[in-house]
Amino acid sequence: MLIDIHTHSYPNSDDSFMTVDELIEGSKSLGLDGICLTDHDVFWTDEQIRDLSSKHDFLVIPGCEINTEAGHVLVFGLSEYQFGMHRPEFLQASVNKAEGVMIAAHPYRRRFLEEPAGRPGVREEMLERARGDEFFQMCHGIEALNGRGLAIQNEFSLELGGLLSTSMTAGSDAHKVEQIGTVATEFKQPVSCLKDLIKELRDGRYHPVDLRQKAILKA
Repeated sequence: MLIDIHTHSYPNSDDSFMTVDELIEGSKSLGLDGICLTDHDVFWTDEQIRDLSSKHDFLVIPGCEINTEAGHVLVFGLSEYQFGMHRPEFLQASVNKAEGVMIAAHPYRRRFLEEPAGRPGVREEMLERARGDEFFQMCHGIEALNGRGLAIQNEFSLELGGLLSTSMTAGSDAHKVEQIGTVATEFKQPVSCLKDLIKELRDGRYHPVDLRQKAILKA
């Protein structure tokens, strides 16, 4: 199954330029099997998710992208934002209590700088610092492919995932209709609901897929 686990729609994400209906219909038309709604620090209700799934006859799963002091995190299994989630330790405790899952979004941010990376040894130093970052140890996986990321940035994330020996996802991070369907996460087992998604993400039975290259990327 191909599921885009990182998307944004307006107005829940105020930096998005598409409605949730445009997001869902666009994803459906491009052959995806489902999407996760991961708006910034905002949670969709179970009723809203059921209504959207029924309206579009399409798999829609709730999630959220939380902005923490250490970076952005895709979380699944929580239902509301609480003050303190900006601290990674607090967020981790909340997710663990809910038996949810955390995926580090676009891990190249704050850790990879394109210009100095071209100097001898600098990129390797960046990778080693990222490898030792406790933030990634808190997550169940990292987003190796971000649809809005540059190739050089995603290459850094993919290599980091290999160094961490962690599972890797892919998400379009779409904020516009034209950004839908660039990358997705391929799950080996059927996913029909949030509970299924959490189990598969925890068990690591998935791979990032670049739909622009029609190729599955593995470390």
